[in-house]
Amino acid sequence: MKVNFFDYQIYSDDLDRISLSKKVVINTINQYSFCVAEEDEEFKNSLLNSDFLIPDGEGIVLMSSFLFNNRVKKISGFDLHKHLLEKSNKEKLKCFYLGSTNAVLEKITKNLEYEYPDIVVETYSPPFKSQLSEQDNEVIADKINSFNPDIVFVGMTAPKQEKWVNQNKHKLNTKLICSIGAVFDFYAGTVKRPSKILISLKLEWFGRLLSNPKRLWKRYIYYGPIFIYTCVNQYFKMKFLKVFKTNPV
Repeated sequence: MKVNFFDYQIYSDDLDRISLSKKVVINTINQYSFCVAEEDEEFKNSLLNSDFLIPDGEGIVLMSSFLFNNRVKKISGFDLHKHLLEKSNKEKLKCFYLGSTNAVLEKITKNLEYEYPDIVVETYSPPFKSQLSEQDNEVIADKINSFNPDIVFVGMTAPKQEKWVNQNKHKLNTKLICSIGAVFDFYAGTVKRPSKILISLKLEWFGRLLSNPKRLWKRYIYYGPIFIYTCVNQYFKMKFLKVFKTNPV
């Protein structure tokens, strides 16, 4: 089941209902990606082209409830990843990790071997560039397709990862492509996820901000008010247009 949130269709059902019977793309959305997408048409189209858009932010959940009376529960990228790993281990699936550094990927592989021994895993760290070349993309596609994974996890940070998936998904032989960004570091243990107490208090964002304020202040402090303003502004514009169409002058 999906609910409307302005231009987006946000997934609001249980993760178990996501089928791997055909190729699907899963992306996440939070207040930061929502705001960035308003300024970046290619990124917005990449989100709109998702088969499943997961609400990974309390801001999205609160505004969806407040403005549209939607019942949406936050599903973090970390929890999405965990769910897919449990499914993969149970069904003995193959997972490919694309992104980050070789050091992080080695830690991910080691953790998977210990926690999910029935998953077959392969990894690749692409060149660190703002824009990958066609040659880079062909190398990536060849590595993925030769492994023939069931799931491809992409961790290049937003909006680069979502754009890359949207541009290259047709080249990849896989059932599911999932952009999860920082989850690579969380699962590898190279970056500590906020405590369970903060997560239960719906303050995971605050914990992340404290862990790296120099990098994340703009995401949470700057874009927070912009997100609220943009949502309220778009909501009343939408309501006005609806009234105008119903009762034209």
